[in-house]
Amino acid sequence: MTDPYDVVVIGAGPGGYNAAIRAGQLGLKTAIIEKRETKKLGGTCLNVGCIPSKALLHASQFYEIAEKDFEGLGIATGGLKLNLKQMLKQKDDAVEGLTKGIEFLMKKNKVEVFLGAGEITGPGKVRVKGEKTTELQTKNIVIATGSEVTPLPGVEIDEKQIVSSTGALDLQKVPDHIVVIGGGVIGLELGSVWRRLGAKVTVVEFLDRILPTMDGEVSKQFQRILKKQGVDFKLSSKVTGAKKSKDGVKLSVEPAAGGAAETIDCDAVLVAIGRRPHTEGLGLETAGVKTDKRGFIETDHFKTSTPGVWAIGDCITGPMLAHKAEDDGVACIELIAGKAGHVNYDTVPSVVYTYPEVAAVGKSEEQLKSDGVDYKVGKFPFAANSRAKTNHETDGFVKVLADAKTDRVLGVHIVGVEAGEMIAEAVSVMEFGGASEDIARTCHAHPTRSEAVRQAAMGVEGWTMQA
Repeated sequence: MTDPYDVVVIGAGPGGYNAAIRAGQLGLKTAIIEKRETKKLGGTCLNVGCIPSKALLHASQFYEIAEKDFEGLGIATGGLKLNLKQMLKQKDDAVEGLTKGIEFLMKKNKVEVFLGAGEITGPGKVRVKGEKTTELQTKNIVIATGSEVTPLPGVEIDEKQIVSSTGALDLQKVPDHIVVIGGGVIGLELGSVWRRLGAKVTVVEFLDRILPTMDGEVSKQFQRILKKQGVDFKLSSKVTGAKKSKDGVKLSVEPAAGGAAETIDCDAVLVAIGRRPHTEGLGLETAGVKTDKRGFIETDHFKTSTPGVWAIGDCITGPMLAHKAEDDGVACIELIAGKAGHVNYDTVPSVVYTYPEVAAVGKSEEQLKSDGVDYKVGKFPFAANSRAKTNHETDGFVKVLADAKTDRVLGVHIVGVEAGEMIAEAVSVMEFGGASEDIARTCHAHPTRSEAVRQAAMGVEGWTMQA
């Protein structure tokens, strides 16, 4: 048995490693446990999620721009070809560098790293099963085990022909036809990568629109943009089975409401219907930690039903996003240290890193209507924005939703190039309880895409000037 720790964190993803860093900064004796087979810290996000997918999105976008847009910009190219092996290598190199960075941060903040599977065996006790078994004693346990791919009955993932997001990041050749099951963020991002590299992409979505959690107007316009780029959609449809052969995969697809099935032939299938909390094998029952019927750990300000056991990130309710987990980790540790800790889930932004990007924070129009909130809308198209027009990047728009009486910003939605960067302004304004007028009367540099955010904010009170 080791000397007691102040905090033991189970899981070294964005939530876990940021919790450990903050604990180290506050002088708490801290250990972190990671069971990933590669022995690399960073969790799903860094190893097989956010980071490698962005590396491929970035590279594939350059490839498509060179292939389709350079000539119109006056840039002559010759002999353009795809080197997929190198594209995958640079993705892996980015991951390698960042995982080493996290190892350095653990050492810098005096966090002890244990490799293996963590299990709560009793009050303040955690067993680590790795190359050897280690028993840890601690005052506080933070569960930061994240989430895993939600399986689809009848469609068995082999990470070769039928892949999850993990396998989709490492396909060794460009499929002629890939079917994406699920019209959410992960499916659309990875589908975009392989479409740019030459694959035919078909998205099958159970609901009647893509990005079902986002604003309806955003969803519709974004689908039109993707369709124009060459993505096919089968909405209100469900996949009921898959048959693999050496020639490919035959998918059985039926209308969601019931009806005759059809068969889709393809080379690869990406299952991207969502993620579920990863909490098996943690000893939750032994520890008396309660979960809800969906498997999420029940918490109150990150405290579980068991004293001294806390939980953060994807394994608790709230947006299943890396940056939300990071904020959870910091807030949780600050509460453990006797400080104030809080995360406002109403101002956690979400981004789809396609081209163009989609970004949102706060409420959608549908949510405001459902809640009976009286609101005003301001909108501005990128087609009227000087920088977007100059750069031939005019797809999309900005929408600002504000309270009709107080003008407080309730939601901002952007479809456009670099939307993920522009949404930060809206997040800041909303965190400070700001109004649409605060954005509208703040000077924005010209010419920039961010001016579209300002013009949309002007539109809330009806004085948009440039459209």
